[in-house]
Amino acid sequence: MSGPEPIRVIVADDQQIVRAGLTMILEAQPGIEVIGQAADGHQAVTLAQRVRPDVCLFDIRMPGLDGIEATRRLAGPDVADPLAVVVITTFDLDEYVHAALRAGARGFLLKDAGPELLAQAIRAAAHGDALIAPSVTARLLSTFAGAAAGRTPAQPVDPLTDREEEVLVAVARGLTNTEIGGALFISLGTVKTHIASLMTKLGARNRVEIAMWAHETGRVKH
Repeated sequence: MSGPEPIRVIVADDQQIVRAGLTMILEAQPGIEVIGQAADGHQAVTLAQRVRPDVCLFDIRMPGLDGIEATRRLAGPDVADPLAVVVITTFDLDEYVHAALRAGARGFLLKDAGPELLAQAIRAAAHGDALIAPSVTARLLSTFAGAAAGRTPAQPVDPLTDREEEVLVAVARGLTNTEIGGALFISLGTVKTHIASLMTKLGARNRVEIAMWAHETGRVKH
């Protein structure tokens, strides 16, 4: 009996040695297969549209078309069938993080994250979750909330239930589905149901947007 299909990944970075290194790290992880590489954003978009990988791993700073614009073209709000994109960069800059997540990225990592966190981010993105480097998560979301303070957050299409409010805060604090289930004493399936409901009510496309909304509306205290 064969096991599950591997997660198919493409890697885009303008430095050949970095592409090779990321590819080697990912190929060493069980259940992950690198099926293509690109040296710039234009190549990355063309390749991704052709092979439809499970996850795209993009550097932010690339010539011609940067990783943020490449992400927007593959996963942005106007894309009918978005791909999962994880953005990786050397630069821990809030404007990069905001722009990447607004463009539709499902993950944001620094290049010093290490093989384990990189693999976690790829697996999370492939399964519809989002992972942001722990070093930037809290600062990122609080900064985003501060930047958004001058505008009125979008209101949910239906009021959130008490349980949805609890799940919302847990997501915003960076807990995984398994951790949320353990904290709230509910099953993994129930957690996923609540997150799906939150996405519908908030018009969010992923966990990152759920977390942003929680911070934007003051539900998470710092």
